[in-house]
Amino acid sequence: MGKVLVTGVTGNLGRIVLEKLLHKVPASNVKVLVRDAEKGEAFKQLGVEVAIGSYDDKASLVAAFQNTDKLYFVSGNDVANRGKQHENVVNAAIEAKVGHVVYTSFQRKNETATSPIHFVAVTHLLTERLLRESGLKYTILKHGIYAEMIPLFIGDRPLETGVMFLPAGDGKTSYLLRSELAAAGVAVLTEEGHENHSYELTGSEAISYEDLAAKISAITGKQISYVSPTPEVFAAELTNAGVPAEYIGLFTGFAVAAKEGEFTNISSDLERLTGKKADSVDTYLKQVYGAK
Repeated sequence: MGKVLVTGVTGNLGRIVLEKLLHKVPASNVKVLVRDAEKGEAFKQLGVEVAIGSYDDKASLVAAFQNTDKLYFVSGNDVANRGKQHENVVNAAIEAKVGHVVYTSFQRKNETATSPIHFVAVTHLLTERLLRESGLKYTILKHGIYAEMIPLFIGDRPLETGVMFLPAGDGKTSYLLRSELAAAGVAVLTEEGHENHSYELTGSEAISYEDLAAKISAITGKQISYVSPTPEVFAAELTNAGVPAEYIGLFTGFAVAAKEGEFTNISSDLERLTGKKADSVDTYLKQVYGAK
């Protein structure tokens, strides 16, 4: 049997996957992909093999993927260039004869260009298609929205102003933690029977921003109300506050997607893979806001 290779280990998700994987398999059976040797030194101390490669360089990936039984393929964060990057990964996996590719995709309902997050979705959809057409064994993990994104989406201002301001209407999202997504990924990497399957990984409940405002109010003792402006008003307010345009587009897109019901579905796939339902968002919110 070849090794399990984990990409994205210098980021949050890949690092957690690696940590959980090392509790289940010997370090000698694990390989990680990093972009330069200096970043790889810390991982060598864990006893894993370090491969140097970049999503931008197919040849480096072909070399890195040699003798890989299972590849945990974390989607790239360079939205502008990741279409080509992901093609490189899939083509390198074909050339290196990787046994099984596990890809981190995203939860959605609307797969057309009318989606408010089409700019994010397009490369995920491309990658899923490439994997299905590749002849490789694959598993597609459709990740729900990280609970860890909540503070980024709402910012610090609600605690100061008492107002949560996002154009999400009464749309709901079934949040879950990165660690829960990582646990599902490790289950696929260490078990059989997941070949050529797709799983939708979601939280156990879907909540709105009004719900979030009420929960954070209860935790902090500060009364926070939720206001849902139009996307145009929201963008203008963030522009006046000096927020960069790319972040405004990101926040607006995900808020409107929530309003349109992109993230409301609740699936049992996480429990099926890990044996556990997603933890309550309340637990995470208490950790983040309990001391504030």
